[in-house]
Amino acid sequence: MTAVGSKPLRVEIALDLTCVHSYLGFNRFQRVAARHRAAGGGLDVVFLPFQVSPEAPPEGRPLSEVHLAFFGSAEQAARATAGMAAVGAQDGLELNFERAVHVNTFEAHRLLATAAHQGLGEPMAERLFRAYLTEGLNIGDRAVLDRLAAETGVRPTPDGAEELRAELTRVRALGISSVPQFRFTDTILLAGAQPEEALQRAFEAAAAGN
Repeated sequence: MTAVGSKPLRVEIALDLTCVHSYLGFNRFQRVAARHRAAGGGLDVVFLPFQVSPEAPPEGRPLSEVHLAFFGSAEQAARATAGMAAVGAQDGLELNFERAVHVNTFEAHRLLATAAHQGLGEPMAERLFRAYLTEGLNIGDRAVLDRLAAETGVRPTPDGAEELRAELTRVRALGISSVPQFRFTDTILLAGAQPEEALQRAFEAAAAGN
Protein backbone atom coordinates (compact mmCIF):
# COMPACT_ATOMS: atom_id res chain seq x y z
CA MET A 1 0.00 0.00 0.00
CA THR A 2 1.24 3.49 -0.82
CA ALA A 3 2.15 5.63 2.17
CA VAL A 4 0.06 8.78 2.24
CA GLY A 5 1.86 12.06 2.88
CA SER A 6 0.56 15.35 4.16
CA LYS A 7 0.28 17.01 0.76
CA PRO A 8 -0.47 15.82 -2.79
CA LEU A 9 2.36 14.17 -4.67
CA ARG A 10 3.47 15.98 -7.80
CA VAL A 11 4.37 13.73 -10.71
CA GLU A 12 5.59 15.09 -14.03
CA ILE A 13 5.12 12.73 -16.98
CA ALA A 14 6.91 13.37 -20.27
CA LEU A 15 5.20 11.45 -23.07
CA ASP A 16 4.13 11.46 -26.69
CA LEU A 17 0.63 10.43 -27.66
CA THR A 18 1.67 8.15 -30.54
CA CYS A 19 4.37 6.40 -28.51
CA VAL A 20 3.48 2.85 -27.54
CA HIS A 21 5.99 2.87 -24.67
CA SER A 22 4.34 6.04 -23.34
CA TYR A 23 0.96 4.30 -23.48
CA LEU A 24 2.26 1.25 -21.64
CA GLY A 25 3.98 3.36 -18.99
CA PHE A 26 0.99 5.64 -18.53
CA ASN A 27 -1.40 2.69 -18.27
CA ARG A 28 0.71 1.16 -15.51
CA PHE A 29 1.06 4.54 -13.81
CA GLN A 30 -2.72 4.95 -13.76
CA ARG A 31 -3.20 1.67 -11.91
CA VAL A 32 -0.72 2.67 -9.21
CA ALA A 33 -2.21 6.18 -9.05
CA ALA A 34 -5.67 4.69 -8.51
CA ARG A 35 -4.40 2.71 -5.51
CA HIS A 36 -2.67 5.80 -4.11
CA ARG A 37 -5.87 7.82 -4.38
CA ALA A 38 -7.99 5.00 -2.96
CA ALA A 39 -5.73 5.04 0.11
CA GLY A 40 -6.50 8.73 0.56
CA GLY A 41 -3.45 10.16 -1.12
CA GLY A 42 -3.54 13.34 -3.19
CA LEU A 43 -1.89 13.48 -6.59
CA ASP A 44 -1.06 16.27 -9.03
CA VAL A 45 -0.15 14.97 -12.48
CA VAL A 46 1.65 17.36 -14.83
CA PHE A 47 2.07 16.39 -18.49
CA LEU A 48 5.26 17.44 -20.28
CA PRO A 49 4.79 17.38 -24.07
CA PHE A 50 7.35 15.62 -26.27
CA GLN A 51 7.28 14.82 -29.97
CA VAL A 52 9.09 11.67 -31.04
CA SER A 53 8.46 12.54 -34.72
CA PRO A 54 7.98 16.32 -34.97
CA GLU A 55 8.39 16.04 -38.73
CA ALA A 56 5.37 13.73 -39.10
CA PRO A 57 2.70 15.21 -41.38
CA PRO A 58 -0.55 16.49 -39.83
CA GLU A 59 -2.60 14.58 -42.41
CA GLY A 60 -0.92 11.33 -41.34
CA ARG A 61 0.24 8.20 -43.13
CA PRO A 62 -0.17 4.50 -42.32
CA LEU A 63 2.11 3.51 -39.45
CA SER A 64 2.84 0.30 -41.32
CA GLU A 65 4.72 2.35 -43.94
CA VAL A 66 6.84 3.94 -41.24
CA HIS A 67 7.57 0.54 -39.68
CA LEU A 68 8.53 -0.92 -43.06
CA ALA A 69 11.08 1.85 -43.61
CA PHE A 70 12.43 1.52 -40.06
CA PHE A 71 12.69 -2.27 -39.83
CA GLY A 72 13.67 -2.88 -43.44
CA SER A 73 11.22 -5.66 -44.22
CA ALA A 74 7.57 -6.49 -43.70
CA GLU A 75 8.53 -9.68 -41.84
CA GLN A 76 10.72 -7.89 -39.30
CA ALA A 77 8.10 -5.19 -38.81
CA ALA A 78 5.42 -7.81 -38.25
CA ARG A 79 7.51 -9.64 -35.66
CA ALA A 80 8.30 -6.44 -33.78
CA THR A 81 4.71 -5.21 -33.69
CA ALA A 82 3.36 -8.64 -32.78
CA GLY A 83 5.75 -8.76 -29.84
CA MET A 84 4.72 -5.31 -28.65
CA ALA A 85 1.03 -6.17 -29.09
CA ALA A 86 1.56 -9.22 -26.89
CA VAL A 87 3.16 -7.04 -24.19
CA GLY A 88 0.21 -4.68 -24.43
CA ALA A 89 -2.27 -7.53 -24.13
CA GLN A 90 -0.62 -8.61 -20.87
CA ASP A 91 -1.35 -5.09 -19.61
CA GLY A 92 -4.96 -5.24 -20.80
CA LEU A 93 -4.35 -3.03 -23.84
CA GLU A 94 -5.43 -3.78 -27.40
CA LEU A 95 -2.73 -2.48 -29.74
CA ASN A 96 -3.64 -2.47 -33.44
CA PHE A 97 -0.50 -1.25 -35.18
CA GLU A 98 -1.86 -2.19 -38.59
CA ARG A 99 -4.66 0.37 -38.17
CA ALA A 100 -2.61 3.20 -36.67
CA VAL A 101 -2.10 6.49 -38.52
CA HIS A 102 1.36 7.99 -37.96
CA VAL A 103 0.69 11.67 -37.49
CA ASN A 104 2.05 14.90 -36.06
CA THR A 105 1.01 15.12 -32.41
CA PHE A 106 1.12 18.91 -31.95
CA GLU A 107 -2.66 19.36 -31.95
CA ALA A 108 -3.18 16.33 -29.72
CA HIS A 109 -0.73 17.78 -27.21
CA ARG A 110 -2.53 21.10 -27.39
CA LEU A 111 -5.82 19.36 -26.58
CA LEU A 112 -4.16 17.51 -23.70
CA ALA A 113 -2.87 20.81 -22.28
CA THR A 114 -6.38 22.26 -22.52
CA ALA A 115 -7.80 19.20 -20.78
CA ALA A 116 -5.21 19.44 -18.01
CA HIS A 117 -6.23 23.06 -17.35
CA GLN A 118 -9.81 21.78 -16.97
CA GLY A 119 -8.81 19.01 -14.57
CA LEU A 120 -9.26 16.27 -17.18
CA GLY A 121 -5.70 15.63 -18.30
CA GLU A 122 -5.50 11.99 -17.27
CA PRO A 123 -8.73 10.80 -18.93
CA MET A 124 -7.89 12.85 -22.02
CA ALA A 125 -4.45 11.29 -22.31
CA GLU A 126 -5.91 7.80 -22.01
CA ARG A 127 -8.54 8.57 -24.65
CA LEU A 128 -5.96 9.93 -27.08
CA PHE A 129 -3.70 6.91 -26.65
CA ARG A 130 -6.61 4.51 -27.17
CA ALA A 131 -7.83 6.41 -30.21
CA TYR A 132 -4.41 6.16 -31.84
CA LEU A 133 -3.16 2.72 -30.87
CA THR A 134 -6.42 0.78 -30.56
CA GLU A 135 -8.95 2.45 -32.85
CA GLY A 136 -6.67 3.67 -35.65
CA LEU A 137 -7.99 7.24 -35.52
CA ASN A 138 -6.06 10.22 -36.86
CA ILE A 139 -5.35 12.23 -33.73
CA GLY A 140 -4.00 15.07 -35.82
CA ASP A 141 -7.41 15.68 -37.38
CA ARG A 142 -9.35 18.54 -35.83
CA ALA A 143 -12.75 16.85 -36.20
CA VAL A 144 -11.46 13.69 -34.53
CA LEU A 145 -9.95 15.68 -31.66
CA ASP A 146 -13.18 17.62 -31.16
CA ARG A 147 -15.12 14.35 -30.93
CA LEU A 148 -12.66 12.85 -28.45
CA ALA A 149 -12.80 16.04 -26.38
CA ALA A 150 -16.59 15.88 -26.28
CA GLU A 151 -16.48 12.24 -25.17
CA THR A 152 -14.13 13.19 -22.34
CA GLY A 153 -15.99 16.33 -21.28
CA VAL A 154 -13.25 18.72 -22.41
CA ARG A 155 -14.09 22.11 -23.91
CA PRO A 156 -11.63 22.72 -26.77
CA THR A 157 -10.25 26.22 -27.28
CA PRO A 158 -8.34 27.83 -30.15
CA ASP A 159 -5.64 28.99 -27.74
CA GLY A 160 -2.37 27.50 -26.55
CA ALA A 161 -0.32 27.00 -29.71
CA GLU A 162 2.46 29.44 -28.81
CA GLU A 163 2.55 28.21 -25.22
CA LEU A 164 2.85 24.63 -26.46
CA ARG A 165 5.73 25.48 -28.80
CA ALA A 166 7.55 27.11 -25.90
CA GLU A 167 6.89 24.14 -23.64
CA LEU A 168 8.11 21.64 -26.25
CA THR A 169 11.33 23.63 -26.48
CA ARG A 170 11.65 23.82 -22.70
CA VAL A 171 11.16 20.07 -22.29
CA ARG A 172 13.86 19.35 -24.87
CA ALA A 173 16.15 21.79 -23.06
CA LEU A 174 15.68 19.77 -19.87
CA GLY A 175 17.63 17.00 -21.59
CA ILE A 176 14.64 14.78 -22.25
CA SER A 177 15.32 12.91 -25.48
CA SER A 178 13.07 9.86 -25.12
CA VAL A 179 9.77 9.04 -23.48
CA PRO A 180 8.10 8.17 -21.22
CA GLN A 181 9.75 9.71 -18.18
CA PHE A 182 8.23 10.05 -14.72
CA ARG A 183 9.54 12.53 -12.16
CA PHE A 184 8.18 12.29 -8.62
CA THR A 185 8.38 15.44 -6.46
CA ASP A 186 11.53 16.57 -8.32
CA THR A 187 13.62 13.84 -6.70
CA ILE A 188 12.79 10.43 -8.19
CA LEU A 189 13.13 9.89 -11.93
CA LEU A 190 12.03 6.79 -13.83
CA ALA A 191 12.63 6.46 -17.57
CA GLY A 192 10.89 4.11 -19.97
CA ALA A 193 7.79 1.93 -19.68
CA GLN A 194 8.61 0.88 -16.15
CA PRO A 195 7.00 -2.19 -14.56
CA GLU A 196 4.10 -1.44 -12.27
CA GLU A 197 6.18 -2.59 -9.30
CA ALA A 198 8.83 0.06 -10.00
CA LEU A 199 6.19 2.76 -10.19
CA GLN A 200 4.68 1.51 -6.94
CA ARG A 201 8.06 1.79 -5.19
CA ALA A 202 8.49 5.31 -6.57
CA PHE A 203 5.09 6.31 -5.23
CA GLU A 204 5.92 4.90 -1.81
CA ALA A 205 9.32 6.57 -1.65
CA ALA A 206 7.93 9.92 -2.75
CA ALA A 207 5.01 9.71 -0.32
CA ALA A 208 7.33 8.80 2.55
CA GLY A 209 9.44 11.87 1.92
CA ASN A 210 6.48 14.17 1.27
